[in-house]
Amino acid sequence: MLILGLGNPGLKYEASRHNLGFKVVDALSGKLGIKLSLSAANAVFGQGNLDSAVVYLAKPMTFMNLSGKSATGLLKKFELNPADLLVIHDDLDLPAGEVRVKFGGGAGGHNGLNSTIESLDSQDFGRVRIGIGRPPGRKEPADYVLEDFAKGDLVAIEMAVNEAAEAALVVVKEGYEAAMNRFNATPS
Repeated sequence: MLILGLGNPGLKYEASRHNLGFKVVDALSGKLGIKLSLSAANAVFGQGNLDSAVVYLAKPMTFMNLSGKSATGLLKKFELNPADLLVIHDDLDLPAGEVRVKFGGGAGGHNGLNSTIESLDSQDFGRVRIGIGRPPGRKEPADYVLEDFAKGDLVAIEMAVNEAAEAALVVVKEGYEAAMNRFNATPS
């Protein structure tokens, strides 16, 4: 399985809302001991194992709007199908810090997902979505996603990154249904 975290390269964007996918891949890199020391298809990546599954972790080094080029190139390199792709990304339509798992569906206005869908010519891949909430007032979403998180949100965001990493691990080990049942359940 290829786990692809979406984000924008460079220090300028490192702490932005749009880079949550990168943060989750970095967390998975630490948990699994997979170094992101290789490069191909305009991405940095690493390879390792989780139980008996081969896992590739990757971060596109294109900008968000061109993420699909890396996704397509990496799938081809690793001889995988779109169904073997799990994309991790920020989501304006979820409250900040919420994590959801799904397989398939549209882009929901997310430029990285849109690029991936167009490049693969398929919507049939998995997603781990991390909520960032809607921008306040009349702030443009494009500006909001590129802003850094407020200091007061950092603890909740770190928890969400860890939860999203755990969701990705459950997808690999147990499948989408188990991950959706565990992470999409409404809190009681």
